[in-house]
Amino acid sequence: MRRAISSTLPGRAGLGVANRHPLRYPLRLGAGFHTKGADASEAIGAVAKTTKVPAGTLAEEEAPLRLRREGVTVEELKERRRKAGRLVAGTAAYSDTDMFKGPSAGKPKAKRWDHHLAPESAVRVPCVLKQAAKHLKKPGIISLGGGLPCAEYFPIDSISFRVPSAPNFTEAATHSDGIDLHIGKYTSTGPNPTSEYDLATSLNYGQANGSAQMNRFVAEHTELVSNPPYADWRSCLTVGSTAALEQSLRMLCDKSRHDAILTEEHSFSTAVETAMPLGIPVFGVPMDAQGLLPDALDSMLINWDPSQRKGARKPHVLYTVPSGQNPTGATQGERRRRDIYAVACKHDLFILEDEPYYFLQMPTYPSPKSSTEGTSQSTEKFLSSLIPTLLSLDTQGRVLRMDSFSKVVVPGSRLGWVTASEQIIERYIRHAEVCNQGPSGISQVVLHKLLDETWGHDGYLKWLMHLQGEYTKRRDVMMLACEKFLPGEVVSWTPPRAGMFHWLKVDHTLHPSHPTRSILDLEEEIFNRCIDGGVLIARGSWFRAEHDKPPSGLYFRATFAAATEENMTEAIRRLGVAIGETYGI
Repeated sequence: MRRAISSTLPGRAGLGVANRHPLRYPLRLGAGFHTKGADASEAIGAVAKTTKVPAGTLAEEEAPLRLRREGVTVEELKERRRKAGRLVAGTAAYSDTDMFKGPSAGKPKAKRWDHHLAPESAVRVPCVLKQAAKHLKKPGIISLGGGLPCAEYFPIDSISFRVPSAPNFTEAATHSDGIDLHIGKYTSTGPNPTSEYDLATSLNYGQANGSAQMNRFVAEHTELVSNPPYADWRSCLTVGSTAALEQSLRMLCDKSRHDAILTEEHSFSTAVETAMPLGIPVFGVPMDAQGLLPDALDSMLINWDPSQRKGARKPHVLYTVPSGQNPTGATQGERRRRDIYAVACKHDLFILEDEPYYFLQMPTYPSPKSSTEGTSQSTEKFLSSLIPTLLSLDTQGRVLRMDSFSKVVVPGSRLGWVTASEQIIERYIRHAEVCNQGPSGISQVVLHKLLDETWGHDGYLKWLMHLQGEYTKRRDVMMLACEKFLPGEVVSWTPPRAGMFHWLKVDHTLHPSHPTRSILDLEEEIFNRCIDGGVLIARGSWFRAEHDKPPSGLYFRATFAAATEENMTEAIRRLGVAIGETYGI
């Protein structure tokens, strides 16, 4: 009998509703931010209402979808923009999340994190040339200060591309009925502007935190999804989450202090490889089907002994992928996230929340037909169905959340953003100013044209709903193939509830040569048989947080992200043959 272990994840619980204060939009900043009329300071929208469930109860874990999420709605954002007027932001215009986010009256301020900052980060000073761009807001000023090339010498006059028309997102529909978009060189800075962002602006140097145009979009998106429950949160564009992680580790950790980080016992291999050359050891926390175990995390920190941990002092940073964790596919439920946050508060842990797969959450397997129909539900119901982010639970500013367009739009854009307290984001920007100077202008203007000017927040959410349905169907194909072709007497798994990875456990204790053969030896034999049989699968040992420790079990990671249904099924069949031959089944 093949073993498929199912798990139940909770719905979204309501959080406290924040009071609202008058909307704050800048009148003119950078090369010019314009609003229209005094009504831009009026509060917009009614206070959201939520259904509360007592914490720690079974009802909380199995709570139905809420009628309304806490926070803003897409319609409220549209009204806010209508009152603010057209966004005018030219070359290297200064911008800040606080210019675009909604009211925060009644919310507490974040704690200070000076004691967490590494010496490298603490001594960084603002880039004087970037700071000088703030003076461009003065009307009529002639700039001889910055070395910004003249747009006349940019050899790209326009960019044109075709995109889907929401909610018809298939390739066939795009080919036949897609929208043809055009980005000109002077469509926002010329005498008769027709857009808010053009090539003359985007192809030039910009601020390290990204363009005002994309900063506005991600600030609003963050409000829709997380609406952080403290006042002084900020966002900053990044060159993808891997770069964001490297900067964050350097900002918070220092080998001379004997710093270390904690993460899941099986973790994203690139994250471990990012920490290694910084001299920051990584320690793994035990997991179950819902990911990182809060009690194990608490016990590790209570009993931390540097003499048993390579001399590392008690860690103060936790790196975690809560949804569709790479490699295990585990997804932390709401109760689990609250418990992890409570342990972080108890031990003063700073949390790096890496969420590239957050919107690829799925129903339990097998999926009801309605769950794979993509955009049939409302965007409000879609948002309400998502497990709360750690950022949405963070009342102290101890979470830095990393978001990315890589897994849900295009990975080649190398564009994402981080959200954290004002203090942390300010330090992050200081690093970016002398590191990468911000993400690609071409990526920003193309994604702005698609996500902001064409789809808007409602269309983007419908796109995410479409992806959710598509990945659910792919997950289901792989689960059926595993049930059909893997030898259930030795292989077990938990159907993933998010992401694009499937984690398979092969019981090494049932191999005929156990215990004389090591786990790594068995893993290598199965892997080599897979390659010989025409299938590539990732070895579980590649994802150990602590590579100097023997593996706790025999695992393999498969992905259902790209292969066709036929190829995916055939690949699992070949994997089953390789395991069967190794075990003599």
